[in-house]
Amino acid sequence: MANYTKEQWNAKKIELMETCFNGFADLGLHGTGIRTLAKHCGYNTTMIYTYFKDLDDLIVQSTEYCMSRVEDEFMAKAPTDVADLRRFIDEIPYWTAQKHGKKYRLMYQVYTHPKYREYGKKFFAGVDARYTEYAKSLEPKLGIPYQKLTPLIFILIRACVHYALFEDEFYLKSQIEALKETLELFIRKYNPNAIPKED
Repeated sequence: MANYTKEQWNAKKIELMETCFNGFADLGLHGTGIRTLAKHCGYNTTMIYTYFKDLDDLIVQSTEYCMSRVEDEFMAKAPTDVADLRRFIDEIPYWTAQKHGKKYRLMYQVYTHPKYREYGKKFFAGVDARYTEYAKSLEPKLGIPYQKLTPLIFILIRACVHYALFEDEFYLKSQIEALKETLELFIRKYNPNAIPKED
């Protein structure tokens, strides 16, 4: 680290995590060692070992970092108000499947592997907390209590990830329709003023 500032070091580590995670997504997790991964990503193995103690360390850190970034991108597309809800729910599953499908598939390879399962449990405990905070940020925009929004966010995310993994249109549409009906009931109960008045 002598030749780098802390910011440069961190930026290079982030670059490595993102590039190597995408490399695993292209090559598959199983049977891909450091040499194969480094060659695919255009690095030498020394570079990777400078930032990570071994392959497992790289897999764990890059999965956690990259999937947190996916969450951030997902949340950045959040609905701005009740009128924007339908657009969001209709668009987001297809957008995230196209943009993040390979990453979701890799995440499941990692976190269902016995070696990394404990890391997966820790990651998803963090997801629970982050989506609860996300629901709290949506409460003033939608007028629905965050305690009601939180489980609906989980349903939406599960539907999106399932679609990204399997392109199961029937499962997606059935989940989305149930979600829309539930949201409409909650809007009528908690925020009836947001419903357009009929002429």
